[in-house]
Amino acid sequence: MQKKMRFFLCKVIAITILAVPHAVWGQATPKTAEDFYNRADGYLEQGDFDRAIADLTQVINLSPNFRQGVAYEDRGYAYLQKKDYDRAIADSTKAIELDPNSLYAYNNRGDAYLQKRDYDRAIADYTQVIRINPDRFSAYGKRAMAYMEKRDADRAIADYTQAIRINPNAAFVYLERGRAYATKGDLDRAIADWEAVLRIDPNGADATDAKANIERAKQQRGR
Repeated sequence: MQKKMRFFLCKVIAITILAVPHAVWGQATPKTAEDFYNRADGYLEQGDFDRAIADLTQVINLSPNFRQGVAYEDRGYAYLQKKDYDRAIADSTKAIELDPNSLYAYNNRGDAYLQKRDYDRAIADYTQVIRINPDRFSAYGKRAMAYMEKRDADRAIADYTQAIRINPNAAFVYLERGRAYATKGDLDRAIADWEAVLRIDPNGADATDAKANIERAKQQRGR
């Protein structure tokens, strides 16, 4: 289940990936908090999370007034990418203290809690993301994942449905909603969702799972 959760989490994030502003880096040895921040921004874009963390730590230490909230937010994101979930949570929490409406900090902390299987806290953070931005596709998908882990298929279906309203062409969400329906024994709706996967992306990786699920569901329904 953990492997599947991480796979689906990556797919959800890929739809609405957090945009990191384009950086201005490559300068000589940075001297100011702004210099370190700009270079860290570049490291984040390059996926060099260790160097990004080092530079963001310099930002935090050098100036209590320069983008402290964003620095904690970005460093939390870097720790999340390194699977250092406890530090990601700590930095995201600090970012939220500095900015209670930090959508990205709630999102990053929710992702960390989800990976730690702390589903109630993950749900709470994704709910805050939705409060800040009700059209945040990924938050509904990830909150639905947490509900499924808690075996709350009804709430998961509601969130998958909202995600589909926002992005009707997200085949993998239909795949997961179909699984949620199947856990409730509603095979007709499950099959309908898996057939939607085949219409939207007939040659994609999700189509293989959808076809297998349809076959199994029809066999079960025929008993």
